[in-house]
Amino acid sequence: MTMGFEMFDVMEQLFPFLFIAVFGAILFVIVTVIIKGLRQWSKNNNSPVLIVEARVVNMRQDTRVNHHHANDGHMASHHSSTRYYATFQVDSGDRIELAVSGKECGMLAQGDAGKLTFQGTRYLGFQRT
Repeated sequence: MTMGFEMFDVMEQLFPFLFIAVFGAILFVIVTVIIKGLRQWSKNNNSPVLIVEARVVNMRQDTRVNHHHANDGHMASHHSSTRYYATFQVDSGDRIELAVSGKECGMLAQGDAGKLTFQGTRYLGFQRT
C-alpha cells in the first residue's frame, strides 16, 4: 500500500516542474510567433514599393474551420476563416504569391495582365492593362 503513496509524493514533487515547463513552452511559441510577425511587418515597411508588369497565373484559398463543442458533446458553434492568395508571374519569369482580400480575389482572374503593386510580401494592388 505504501507504493501508491510514494508514487503520489513523486508526482506531487514533479508537478511544479512540469507545469513550468509546459507554460514556458507555450509562452515561447507565442513570443516567437509575435516576433516573426513584427519582423515581417518591419521588413515590408522598409521595402520599396514596386510596380511591375505581371500576369495572374494562379488563385487559391485556404479555408479553416474550427468546431466548438458543448459539454454534452454536441456541436455548439463553429467558426471558419478563409484566406485568399494570388500568384503573379513577372516578365523575368519569377512568380510571387501574395495574400489578397476576398474582394480583390473576386476582381482578379487567371490570365489577367497588368501592373502589380507590392511592398515586400504585402499586396497593394493590381491594375489591368
